[in-house]
Amino acid sequence: MLDLGYVRENLDAVRQAMANRNFPAEALDRFVAMDNDRRRIIGEADAINQQRNAESKEIGALMQAGKRDEAESKKAAVAGLKEKQAELEEQRDASDTAMQELLQGLPNIPASDVPVGPDESANEEIRRWGEPGQFDFEPKDHTDLGEELGILDFERASKIAGSRFAILNGAGARLERALVNFMLDTQRDAGYTETLPPFLVNRTSLFGTGQLPKFAEDLFHTTDERALALIPTAEVPVTNYFAGEILDETELPKRFVAYTPCFRSEAGSYGRDTRGLIRQHQFEKVELVKLTTPETSEAEHEQLTADAERILQLLGLPYRTIVLSTGDMGFSAKKTYDIEVWLPSQQTYREISSCSNCGDFQARRMNTRFRPSVGGKPRFVHTLNGSGLAVGRTWIAVVENYQQSDGSIAVPEVLQQYMGGLEVITK
Repeated sequence: MLDLGYVRENLDAVRQAMANRNFPAEALDRFVAMDNDRRRIIGEADAINQQRNAESKEIGALMQAGKRDEAESKKAAVAGLKEKQAELEEQRDASDTAMQELLQGLPNIPASDVPVGPDESANEEIRRWGEPGQFDFEPKDHTDLGEELGILDFERASKIAGSRFAILNGAGARLERALVNFMLDTQRDAGYTETLPPFLVNRTSLFGTGQLPKFAEDLFHTTDERALALIPTAEVPVTNYFAGEILDETELPKRFVAYTPCFRSEAGSYGRDTRGLIRQHQFEKVELVKLTTPETSEAEHEQLTADAERILQLLGLPYRTIVLSTGDMGFSAKKTYDIEVWLPSQQTYREISSCSNCGDFQARRMNTRFRPSVGGKPRFVHTLNGSGLAVGRTWIAVVENYQQSDGSIAVPEVLQQYMGGLEVITK
């Protein structure tokens, strides 16, 4: 959430930032109107309070002078002022609530080096790694490969749960588990603390990371009085780990890696990627989360992105990294790198990780702060997150890039130890 004082004092800059993010200007127009109304209410309440104080002194003087009738008359007038002041304070509180609700709906302000543009067309590629492999046969997509090998079953998953679900069998399931363990081990060796959070979270946690109130329809909600939701990403429970707490600066940065299933209703996405595993209601992900000081968050963002890229390098999968434009970034992010892996069947790069620096946007919503070592009042931490990686999409990339002419799948060398020495997946 944006700081109220910052928005008030930098209205033109915030208005431009919202325009760059394709966010309607009407919201800031409402903010100005509400802020002006709030200032008017406070001014009236202060004037009444001053009047009450002055007349209370007069009442005291009249009582001392024995002018009780005149004093009683003024008491009635002061009582009326008290009621009016209470009404104004209620209006002020309602105005404060309305302004906070408006701020809760504003996206983060992009970093100064983020490319400005309306959508993904303005994204900028910053690097590539590896060269797409050349096949002496027509490469198949992961759906055909998986179904022919008997390791992927959409038909029975649809019977059990509906569309956009899949079942992995045999070596397909083992490959998924191998990828999870490989990713966790690699990131743990890179200095992350492994954690296993709850897969259900409350509304407070979803608000903290920015899923609520704006993206409620993208979640799977429970229907009982607890009002829990299945996590859309491990970012939600892990980032909220220190919600409402004050850490010591010496404890930062906090670096976590978490494996979880993820659940998304994907509202509005139907018609895109309806074939295969690209866009599912349930998928698995290994998530990287950091809590840092403001001074170190940019460097930690670069390192987090490199840590996610390292997984693809060790797997030998070609990829490119792009920086998202202002019109393509997520709600809570101030800067995001997308990592896209090469898929032979589509002859293009597809997203496999988004690595974002959220600045103090989420920390402000969660009230997560740190106590500076040099003294002074507590400050908000910066939060960062990124997929390290989306497991299902990595499964797709391995299957497609390591397919062989006979329809089998070569197992990348770094994964063979996690699959009991299996070198090739065959029917």
